[in-house]
Amino acid sequence: MAAWENIFWTDSVLLFLMVVLCSPVCVEVPSGTDAVKGENMTLLCISCMKREEVAATTNVRWFYQPEDGQEILIYEYDGKPLESKSPLQGRLQWTGSKDLQDVSITILNVTTNDSGLFTCYVNRTLHFEAHRHLTQSKKSITLKVTEEAGEDFTSVLSEIMMYFLLAFLTFWLLVEVVYCYRKISKAEEVTQESVTDYLAIPSENKENCSVPVEE
Repeated sequence: MAAWENIFWTDSVLLFLMVVLCSPVCVEVPSGTDAVKGENMTLLCISCMKREEVAATTNVRWFYQPEDGQEILIYEYDGKPLESKSPLQGRLQWTGSKDLQDVSITILNVTTNDSGLFTCYVNRTLHFEAHRHLTQSKKSITLKVTEEAGEDFTSVLSEIMMYFLLAFLTFWLLVEVVYCYRKISKAEEVTQESVTDYLAIPSENKENCSVPVEE
């Protein structure tokens, strides 16, 4: 009986760990801020729900404030996505997740006039048994649109490190080759000297003499 109880508790713990490890994890990642004219740009807005087991109602509103302009509503999600009338109308696409923890949007065919401040407002109502709890979050993204893609400093640094590592490995390999060549040459010289000394011994004395063997 005790053995079956141990097996039961062991299986229960393993099942619990599998559920925990396999459950989705929400990570709030900052959005990119640089876009290139003519390409698509995703404005990343992730607002993690702290209590995933609680039913919730989520309302999302995206605002856009152009440079030297006023803030205007460009997109809203309240049960379904709804695009508002704005300079970006017709070029906005909802890319959020089904659980509405990721409420990102994508600007299609970015123009230089799209530079400005984008703000994502997330209002989430948690439905508990006894009451409702409202949580609010706000994320702002300052978008800068350029004519051409600039050279990424991170990629340049990675390329420099790659060439440095390649040069170091080449130098180390060269040192190893030279070292091994010298070691083999020295062993061959010692062997050649031993053979020469052996040949110089008179024939009648060779029976009692042997060529030294390198260990």
